[in-house]
Amino acid sequence: MRQVKRWIAVCLLAGLLTGCGAAESSAPAATPAPDTAPAAAPSATPETPSESTEEESPMKLTVTVNDTPFTATLADTEAARTLADKVQEEALTLTLSDYAGFEKVGSLGFALPAADRQTTTSAGDMVLYQGDQLVIFYGSNSWSYTRLGRIDDLTGWADALGSGDVTVTLSPAE
Repeated sequence: MRQVKRWIAVCLLAGLLTGCGAAESSAPAATPAPDTAPAAAPSATPETPSESTEEESPMKLTVTVNDTPFTATLADTEAARTLADKVQEEALTLTLSDYAGFEKVGSLGFALPAADRQTTTSAGDMVLYQGDQLVIFYGSNSWSYTRLGRIDDLTGWADALGSGDVTVTLSPAE
């Protein structure tokens, strides 16, 4: 049904475009087939296959809130890679405090390379704030953060975070 609606919209748009200014050109307007995506522009340089499959698989961490473990997929950022490297050396245990009824925040004890961007978060997001603060969300906020990752399965997330301070341990994913 959606494909039919899309085809009708494309036909109507094509009809409008050919009706406006078509006097200068006798060639009909081309319309894409309803199930085809626009072709990608040719690459200026040939693509080379990756030499390491390790870089292709997403980085994972275990995020244990009090005694409840969750798996997180890390973002493709320098900060997330640096955090993963630190956690590979030794698990990191932090105390996070509730802030504003939508997040838990606490000091990492070290700085990570920040690349802050205006970001709207949602439950399960993990971000870096001010270069050295870990923030995990059980609600939503919009602010300037560096993305670190996201909890894969939010089942039990809100209950684990509860109210007040929580102990969070970041460790290599099993």
